[in-house]
Amino acid sequence: MPVSRRALFYSIGGASVVLAGAGGFFVATRTPYRAIQPWKDIETAPPEDVRLDAFRHAILAPNPHNRQPWRIRLIGDSQAVIFCDLDKRLPQTDAFDRQILIGFGCFLEIARIAAAERGVRMDIDPFPEGAPGQRLDARPIATLRFIKDATVRKDPLFRYIATRRSNKRPYDVTRPVDQKALAALTAANEGKSGLQIVATKGDKIVESLRALSWDAWKIEFETRHTWQETVDLMRIGKSEIEANPDAVSVGGAFLDMMALTGQLTREKMATPGSIAHNSAIDRYKSTLASGMAYSWIITDTNTRQDQLNAGQAWVRINLEATRQNLGFHPISQALQEYKEMRAEYAKVHKMLGADSGQQVQMLVRLGYGDVITATLRWPLRDKLIGT
Repeated sequence: MPVSRRALFYSIGGASVVLAGAGGFFVATRTPYRAIQPWKDIETAPPEDVRLDAFRHAILAPNPHNRQPWRIRLIGDSQAVIFCDLDKRLPQTDAFDRQILIGFGCFLEIARIAAAERGVRMDIDPFPEGAPGQRLDARPIATLRFIKDATVRKDPLFRYIATRRSNKRPYDVTRPVDQKALAALTAANEGKSGLQIVATKGDKIVESLRALSWDAWKIEFETRHTWQETVDLMRIGKSEIEANPDAVSVGGAFLDMMALTGQLTREKMATPGSIAHNSAIDRYKSTLASGMAYSWIITDTNTRQDQLNAGQAWVRINLEATRQNLGFHPISQALQEYKEMRAEYAKVHKMLGADSGQQVQMLVRLGYGDVITATLRWPLRDKLIGT
């Protein structure tokens, strides 16, 4: 019997409990344990090579559509070169690879934090063969040098790497965000020049950003080529999730059953008017309407170095939000640089006070919500080149 749109809506994000009474064994066996194992790996004894320790933490960094585009080549006993896996880019929604590069900034900052925990300084030489142009290319993103340094300071945000999440569920609209928590977010940056972090919970801007984020999401959803990019990257069911532990996971007992019976397919999710397609509307509308505060990063210019810097600051905000028990949901749709989004792109830059030449690099929805599970990750060994 075909599932209703309402049933599908409530199954997403709660699939593991939908059939708990009738199919407890099925529920218990649908968790993709292999796909989330890298989050557990950092709790084990660290490897002797500090680089491997840094990178087993860094692969947990937030990144667009969870593509995990990092490729790592170890050089000698104290260096590494970081490349982009060019097949992991998002040409429809991230036409200039700006967001992908921000994800590399997140990766580098977490690696730096983890190395410091071992008393090692990680020096970063960005774009050692030159910065890329309109798109990322085969040249390295960065060369890293790991140097034992008795003066390096441990970072208090290290302890939150394992529990950092991007919480895309609705937040509690009865609970205002604490002003001290917002102040902690803006103080999380280590003072990189040319970059500002803003956080606010003012009623007027919150209402405006709720509306704008919904309008921008609808544009992405209703534009065939941008929504198709997301659909193509969906991993439906436990088998697909564990075979390719990246991108957008769609799983749990109820959704697995729907996939097995042919009620949930990529074709149906891409077809306007289908239950599988339209169920996303209800889910995201309630989610985006529950933003209780927002934070964003503005850079004075929009160079490739600015984008790396923004990523380093961005993950620090995310880790600080974790320390403050704040839900953290990047909402990047209005910042995307494709033609159908031009009006919202201009509107969000004006709304957030970006002057001519400045770039709003990231925008996040904040609030208090449920604890969520870890996202999919490839193991570190799959990201190492030539080992």
